[in-house]
This record gives sequence, C-alpha cells and structure tokens, in this order.
Amino acid sequence: MSDEHRTIEALFDEERTFAPPPEFARRAVVASDTVYADADADTDAYWATQADRVLWRRRFDAVLDWSGAPFAKWYVGGTLNVTESCLDRHRDAHPDHVAYYWEGEPGDRRIITYGELYDDVCRLANALASLGLAKGDRVAIYMGMVPELPAALLACARLGAPHVVVFGGFSADSLADRIADAGAKVVITCDGA
Repeated sequence: MSDEHRTIEALFDEERTFAPPPEFARRAVVASDTVYADADADTDAYWATQADRVLWRRRFDAVLDWSGAPFAKWYVGGTLNVTESCLDRHRDAHPDHVAYYWEGEPGDRRIITYGELYDDVCRLANALASLGLAKGDRVAIYMGMVPELPAALLACARLGAPHVVVFGGFSADSLADRIADAGAKVVITCDGA
C-alpha cells in the first residue's frame, strides 16, 4: 500500500473528541451525561419526555406502536400543529423577542419579532384559506430569500398544506413542470427580491 493510500485511509479513522466550551455546554438543552443511558433504560419514557417539550392539541396515547413492524407509528393518537410550538408559545411568552434577523442586499436589514412573525403568518394563512386552500392542498413557493419567506412556510404548515419550494434559477418551462408535478393549488411568489 502506498504512503498516499495509507494517509487517506487514516483520515477515515478519527478517534479524537473535542469537548464543547463550558459556557456552551452549560446552555445545552441536553445537559446530562446520562442521556444515552436514560434513553436505553426506558425508551418510551425518554421519548415521552422529549415529546412533552412541544405543545400538543391532544396528547398521544402511546409513544410507539410496533404492531405493524417494520412500520412504526410514533405518538399514536396525538395531534399537534408544529407552528404552535415554534411560534405561538414564543409569541405568548415574549412577543418582542427576536424570531430571526434578516439581511439582504445591498445591506438591507430587518429584525422580525415573534409578535410580528405571528401576525404575518396568521394574515397569510387567513388569505390562503380565503382562496379555498385547505388541509392537504399543496402549495408551491417561488420566492427569493426575502423576509416574507419564513412566514409563507409557516402559513402553509399552519393550514396543514404541504409546500414545495421551486428554485428561481430554472427556466419558465421547468418551473411550470415542477409546479404542475407537485399538484400545487396555489403559488406564493413576490414581485422582486
């Protein structure tokens, strides 16, 4: 074996570990050294605890159902809308806190708070619903990296409408094909970015 080949092979075998800085570790969501052992000791209890960190409209009856193995069913009987966990609870607790920073070109900047994002998401979700969009209807999103993009994604999720993001670098025919193939009932776009 050549020296070059041995060097490449050596790159596949990394044994070093790198501890995070103490301040980072202190703020970690999973701060326990026993997290893997806890999960192994009682898998259902561990994942139930993790699931209780999100808001449920109806809490699940069972964490995991393997009765149709190999097809698992997680959180059987539970219902939720992920936007309530990632948006509503933060808006309720601290509406003036920053949800995200947006930076565009040339140097355009915006700070979007949870309160503002919530209002934008609800306004767009209501507009989509008024167009007849319902749970299960598909949406194509054809937007640049504008500050309204996260609101569009969350509005779709809020309604239970799966979305597909189409890339602006495609030709008009390619865009039309992708939007049609997705079965999109609505296209969300903007007049410039």
